[in-house]
Amino acid sequence: MAKQTPVTANELAAAAKKFRIASGMNRAQAARALGVARQAVIYAEESPEKSFFKLRKRIIERYSTYTVIGPVFFLGKR
Repeated sequence: MAKQTPVTANELAAAAKKFRIASGMNRAQAARALGVARQAVIYAEESPEKSFFKLRKRIIERYSTYTVIGPVFFLGKR
């Protein structure tokens, strides 16, 4: 089994935007298709510090061939 590396919030937001654009959908079209406000799509793509994990996951899974597994957290010893 291949080892998977975790994706950061920044990378997840960028991936959501990349896959939406690659699908040919603009933000308004994606928002309608996902049943959310256009502003929510903007936040999901442009504001990784905001808690929009579920929407980012939905965007990626709808507009790509990927499945998002997570959220994943790692604990390290101090």
